[in-house]
Amino acid sequence: MDTATGFLIDGPLTDGFKFRKGTFELKPFEDNDVDIRIESCSICGTDLHVATGEWKDQLYPFTEITGTVIRVGPKVTLVKVGQRVGVGAQASSCGACKPCQSDNETYCQDGIIHTVGSRWPESGIVSQGGLSSHTRVHEKWAFPIPDGMDSKYVSPMLCAGITAYSPLVSYGNISGKKIGVIGLGGIGHFAVLWGKALGAEVWVLSRSRAKEDAAVAMGADGFIATGEGELWHEPHRGDFTLILNTASSATDFDLRKYLSMIDVRGHFISVGMPAEGGFTLSAMDMVLNGVLIGASHIGNRRQVLDMLQLASEKGIKPWVEEMELNEENLILAMKKMMDSKARFRITMTGYSKAFSIA
Repeated sequence: MDTATGFLIDGPLTDGFKFRKGTFELKPFEDNDVDIRIESCSICGTDLHVATGEWKDQLYPFTEITGTVIRVGPKVTLVKVGQRVGVGAQASSCGACKPCQSDNETYCQDGIIHTVGSRWPESGIVSQGGLSSHTRVHEKWAFPIPDGMDSKYVSPMLCAGITAYSPLVSYGNISGKKIGVIGLGGIGHFAVLWGKALGAEVWVLSRSRAKEDAAVAMGADGFIATGEGELWHEPHRGDFTLILNTASSATDFDLRKYLSMIDVRGHFISVGMPAEGGFTLSAMDMVLNGVLIGASHIGNRRQVLDMLQLASEKGIKPWVEEMELNEENLILAMKKMMDSKARFRITMTGYSKAFSIA
């Protein structure tokens, strides 16, 4: 198998979302590679950036993939043919740099290959995403899925889910601690689910109370509407061990107020990637409570496997809308994501019908 079929973004999207079927070339098969027949894929915020041209033009999007392994290279040891696996936003890394050698392969310095839009070094072929019949990745980036988990729920875990999970387990044990989640979108709702599963007291911070009922239904312990007056932060000064920012916009974002809510030497970690840029910050904003500011990028293999096991053991299911894969539904799904009307992730299924796969 040297090619795959998929739905590609059909030209500039100045007149709206357009998709059509096409065929693309897969990278040459190597000893540690895995071929996967795709069964489902969810829409990520990354796909909006791609489709709208905010980042760069790419063809076959989507980076939250589940499917079945149909071929493995002779050196593959981590997965086997017939196994159900997931693939997230990364398809390979160099394996030799310092981050790769220290289980930080998501921060690879010399050879990171994203699932969509990266150029494979030997062939020059551009990597394509999960809106297709098959994908080919390095075995390290194919994650075995525990038995009994529904693929439509697993798909969004592989990018949005791990993006929320990684910072929650990377900065100390949050069990019994109070954490805040800014924004209740795809990533934010995962942060609530994971935070509760990990034993934290979880509060959601959002501009309005439009999603308060949903936050409570997910298990949130508290809710703060940041658009209600100027002093919304005052009652919560120093309360939070960690605040995870998942917001996709930095407009009117008063970072100083959020930092004031964090305990001494607590963490403010950002995983949202606003197209309009970053935040305004002064040194004094950090000095007052010694707050540590950082960011996080998806998660390593060990964290993905731990996350999937946690979800399996505790029966965690994200809020997902399931849609059959076709051109009409793709346009509808992307528009719902663009208008922030998805609750809270959309998973495309029906791949065997869409691509006539037996």
